[in-house]
Amino acid sequence: MAHAALVDDGGAVRNVIVVDNDKLPNDGEFTPEVETALNEYLHARGLDGDWKLTSYNNNFRGTYAGEGYTYDPDLDEFVPPVIPDPIVEA
Repeated sequence: MAHAALVDDGGAVRNVIVVDNDKLPNDGEFTPEVETALNEYLHARGLDGDWKLTSYNNNFRGTYAGEGYTYDPDLDEFVPPVIPDPIVEA
């Protein structure tokens, strides 16, 4: 199964979906050509936007994308949200 993250213009991940590998060339392996085919496949089904492949096993792009993550195009990686340290009162 291929996993795809919808990234908005600001780089925020808005959604993550699963796509059958048989719908993509090269059995869904991560290549620029497969990502182009992924976008063509999803756009043809009315799922517009910029979709990026993300690895459930963290094999590429840093980490598996989730809602609230951002995509850094310079690093070509997904960046998890920053969670502030809780305030601990003594």
